[in-house]
Amino acid sequence: MAFYRSLGTIPPKRHTQHRNEQGELYYEELMGEEGFSSDSSLLYHRNIPSAITDATVWELPDQTTTPNHPLKPRHLKLHDLFPEKVWSSTDVVTGRRLILGNADVRISYVVSATPSPLYRNVVGDEMVYVESGSATVETVFGALEAKAGDYVLLPMATTHRWVPNGDQPLRAYTMEANSHIVPPKRYLSRFGQFLENAPFCERDLHGPTAPLEAEGEDVEVLVKHRTSKGIVGTRYVVPTHPFDVVGWDGCLYPYTFSIHDFEPLTGRIHQPPPVHQAFEGHNFVICNFVPRKVDYHPDSIPVPYYHSNVDSDEIMFYCGGDYEARKGSGIAQGSISVHPGGHAHGPQPGAVERSIGVDYFDELAVMVDTFRPLELGEGALACEDPEYAWSWGRGLKK
Repeated sequence: MAFYRSLGTIPPKRHTQHRNEQGELYYEELMGEEGFSSDSSLLYHRNIPSAITDATVWELPDQTTTPNHPLKPRHLKLHDLFPEKVWSSTDVVTGRRLILGNADVRISYVVSATPSPLYRNVVGDEMVYVESGSATVETVFGALEAKAGDYVLLPMATTHRWVPNGDQPLRAYTMEANSHIVPPKRYLSRFGQFLENAPFCERDLHGPTAPLEAEGEDVEVLVKHRTSKGIVGTRYVVPTHPFDVVGWDGCLYPYTFSIHDFEPLTGRIHQPPPVHQAFEGHNFVICNFVPRKVDYHPDSIPVPYYHSNVDSDEIMFYCGGDYEARKGSGIAQGSISVHPGGHAHGPQPGAVERSIGVDYFDELAVMVDTFRPLELGEGALACEDPEYAWSWGRGLKK
């Protein structure tokens, strides 16, 4: 994180006594990254944060993946995965369906109308994009309000739960890292402040505004964690509610960031995908494609040129507007295009000519580029459009 926050009550000096009105000590917890050598926060609990009374196996949703073999581009229709009779009783944590994954990041999708259990991911940070609907995300740091277009960044080991709001289902696109997710270094000064050429800044990141305290005994918390055999789940029972923090301070905490606050960088000729980058993790990046004016050279071609990203798989999640390069391909809101490394990809037939003279793109998409090949999860296999791979060579199906 780029800046410091402080909420609730904390002592004037760290690692010193902090007592309640009855003279009882609060319990100080350091949540920190990279073994005391990176960002951290100090949280002050009413109860011992290490206490558990039971631990049993939590069977995770199907995490099986299948290689993209034979190698081909794919179109996945995520909205087909959750009819109303399913999402009406689904929560954001246990209802996720794995779409794509590798050793660095796993992409899941869920549609939900019910509150989730308390949950903590200790494999890596989670970045959740809210496609539609809204929710309150209750966390050990405080509550966040998330609406359509928001990213919700949940640092590794943050205990939290999702509470959907209103009658509209919550559609959540989740990027689970095996690392931390941060703004690109090129956007930051050597001290961590956003630079003037960055497409967003500290004002666009919205953290909790007050501590969130709750009461309860024998509370269940689902924990996703690593073993030598892969990612597994444990169901803890803790003696008191984990939302017992009276105050905290530091530079590590959850926050929201709206895709609508991302300021696009444009030019006279077509700009490469790195100008759309918003975040990065180990071996992957997250980019925003937002409504924007496009190339203004008199001979410009606004849609992308065909490109072979030999080191990357490109995953585009279409979440609003009308994506110019994919018109006529069946791509719509809720679609994912999978364009793997080793395959040249670019506009659909006819899109190049149609784009000439266009000066504005009304499109909204979240892109993940990975530097290791992604495999297909069970969710991808359940919602694939089998005709997409042939749309450049055989003509588009009507």
